[in-house]
Amino acid sequence: MSASRCATLVVATALVVATACVAPEPVAAPIVPGGIRVGQDLTTFGGGVACVDRVAARVGAEILAAGGNAVDAAIATGFALAVTHPAAGNLGGGGFMLVRTADGTEAAFDYREVAPAAVGADLFLDDAGGYRAEWARTGHRAVGVPGTVAGFARAHARFGSLPWATLVLPAERLAREGILVDEDLNESLDEVAAQLARNPAAAAIFLDGEGRPPPVGVRFVQRDLARTLRRLAKNGPAEFYRGEVADLIVADMAEHGGLLTAEDLDVYRAVERLPLRLPVFGHQVLAMPPPSSAGVALGQILGVLERRSIDEVESMSLEFVHLYAEAARRAFADRAAFLGDPDFVDVPVADLLADARLDSLAASIDGWRATPSEDLGPPLALPEGTDTTHFSVVDRWGGVVANTYTLEQSYGAKVVAAGTGVLLNNELGDFNRVPGRTDREGLIGTAPNLAAPGKRPLSSMSPVIVLRGDVPVVVAGSPGGRTIINTVGGLLVDLLAHGADPGEALARPRVHHGWFPDRIQIEARPDNASWPELLGALGHDVKLVKRLGDAHLIVLDPRTGERRVLADTRLDGGVAVADPPAGS
Repeated sequence: MSASRCATLVVATALVVATACVAPEPVAAPIVPGGIRVGQDLTTFGGGVACVDRVAARVGAEILAAGGNAVDAAIATGFALAVTHPAAGNLGGGGFMLVRTADGTEAAFDYREVAPAAVGADLFLDDAGGYRAEWARTGHRAVGVPGTVAGFARAHARFGSLPWATLVLPAERLAREGILVDEDLNESLDEVAAQLARNPAAAAIFLDGEGRPPPVGVRFVQRDLARTLRRLAKNGPAEFYRGEVADLIVADMAEHGGLLTAEDLDVYRAVERLPLRLPVFGHQVLAMPPPSSAGVALGQILGVLERRSIDEVESMSLEFVHLYAEAARRAFADRAAFLGDPDFVDVPVADLLADARLDSLAASIDGWRATPSEDLGPPLALPEGTDTTHFSVVDRWGGVVANTYTLEQSYGAKVVAAGTGVLLNNELGDFNRVPGRTDREGLIGTAPNLAAPGKRPLSSMSPVIVLRGDVPVVVAGSPGGRTIINTVGGLLVDLLAHGADPGEALARPRVHHGWFPDRIQIEARPDNASWPELLGALGHDVKLVKRLGDAHLIVLDPRTGERRVLADTRLDGGVAVADPPAGS
């Protein structure tokens, strides 16, 4: 880092002596203490971060307190989550970042993973042509070219105000000094311990000699990841794609039969796209364009529900659930039929969001009878991993970021690139699995989302920024695989159509219909045990489930300037706010 880029650097914990940056080796100094509050539902006139983990949220808030903007804080939070929430926080995965700066500039950063050059549409078929499901779930064959570091770097180059090292070093310190293991981390590791145990590099980090995860309350240190983060801080993001870290990833892939090569890393680029603008319920929703399916699907769901006067229907009533499920069923049918990587297939976004299309979809809904999914076409539902994570950020000037990123399934491919501490994604499993074969068991063979070299798999990640007039009023997103779209969609209906209190909207039971399987999923609550029978009378198959999504939300009041920062309590999420200095 050059002398001209020197600045006071931030660490997430523990005060150290302030040190000016005078050498290539990055150093860190503390922010001025005070003004940071941590909780789950806080209001402030300053900046804030909402995410799945309080430690990572505090990292982002400290960046805000040090003068960073929302993009700075988002990047620092993302790096910190790679340490504190390894099930989905990552360096070895990818995702999407929506940005709206204080001056009104908008951008959508696509840092989705891509298929290596050696990948073909038959990558999960054995020599006999049989589909090998385990190849799509675990192991090096499922690893796509990671995009997270490149995506953060592109956003930083465009909008960052603090030096790159400032944003990386808090995560490095957390990895080096360790984090306290909580119940969520212990339980998530325990669920995948048998799979992690098959990879020596992963087992050495996450398991003890008997294959057990670290117990609750112990300090968990990730030394290899700390070294990787320090290299990234010192050498910049190119380290991950062309430096020593890249060499270690490539060597590990070659040793274990992976398809990713040095050239794949070298040519990877994050892409800046134009956000989609969805005019619904008197607001403009900024959403991701393809290869995220979120913008189109949300535009269809919300547009259809607006035409069906959902604002006049009581939230989570029988009629509400029926109408929501029918709108989602139709959106997911179009999603499967038309959406893919726009660099490889012609995606008719304008046609899918045209008034005529939305009018037709809305008119096709029977107000009191379920439409069989077969009536909308053959089964095309594709399973996606649910262990994504989202964070929302606002800075003191009113700039906002919505970022969702993932390793695909929990802990990705369940492999670590030896010597790096970096968990690698299994994102290639998001491509359609068997060319030309589609069935009710989830095998998909339609062309738009078949694997190809350099192609990005279709995604449901749904970061959104909502504007009223020309002012941001909501920042939101969630994990949950294909259920993400409906978690975010239901939240927006509550907030925009019904004017619900944000806390109540976040806590309400969620509804998901993904076309196939032809079933409504509803979060189980004491007062909805009879819903399977009641909705069944309308022709719906209903399954009550424990949890859908883990949304994190910021609501901004343009009249008062107050920001309410809320974390979902389903996974004990956390928020941190950086209050403005007294008298400011």
